[in-house]
Amino acid sequence: MTNTAPSTTDAHAAPGAGDFAASAHRVVKAYGRGDAEVIALDGVTVGIPRGRFTAIMGPSGSGKSTLMHCMAGLDSVTSGEVSIGDTVLTGMKDKHLTRLRRDKIGFVFQAFNLVPTLTALENITLPMGIAGRKPDAEWLDRVIDTVGLRPRLKHRPAELSGGQQQRVACARALASRPEIIFADEPTGNLDSRSGAEVLEFLRASVREMGQTIVMVTHDPSAAAYSDQVLFLSDGQIVDTMAQPTAERVLERMKGFDQPGVGAR
Repeated sequence: MTNTAPSTTDAHAAPGAGDFAASAHRVVKAYGRGDAEVIALDGVTVGIPRGRFTAIMGPSGSGKSTLMHCMAGLDSVTSGEVSIGDTVLTGMKDKHLTRLRRDKIGFVFQAFNLVPTLTALENITLPMGIAGRKPDAEWLDRVIDTVGLRPRLKHRPAELSGGQQQRVACARALASRPEIIFADEPTGNLDSRSGAEVLEFLRASVREMGQTIVMVTHDPSAAAYSDQVLFLSDGQIVDTMAQPTAERVLERMKGFDQPGVGAR
């Protein structure tokens, strides 16, 4: 099983070939056995550059969420190697993996996952409190100002709109200053206006705060906020696009519906 996609950009370069916040090397992820085996990732090699906003797109079942979960240490790989910075996750003991996810990785999901009895500020600082660490006050202030929710910090989730709740979730992911943030369909439960607010914040966190973000999305308009898009099909990276626009991404996605076009 090999990745047949051409190595035409830094995103396809092998780990060690650049300054990557996360990387995968010949990663295979299989579910089931024998006739029931499904290959979700088929020999993927990819590096995620630091300080950039990378979107991952592909048809349903292409492996995009599986790739993100494996790179984030939320799922194990069948073979190959996954790293966060210089730290290899593959084969790492659960205790060490839990600590690494807590200290070096931020997560934003489609569901906001906020604690309803806590205020926005308490939700933002909760992971650090659980870890027994005090937040960096200067960094926390910067995150709060970037997310634009300072007037709402004392409000509980039920008192916030969906877009505001997701921005709290984004701020929570940023507050510990992780090496990388993985976002899985972060605007999936939001209307277009709220979704745009969250994407503007993610974009600003990259541009103004040097954050690294990897976002799985099915929405060409959301992908247009990124610096580059990786396209998956049948468990392989088949294309990349720098400086994407919604129109270009939509046109590329249409190609997956045509026989023989998806794997070009």
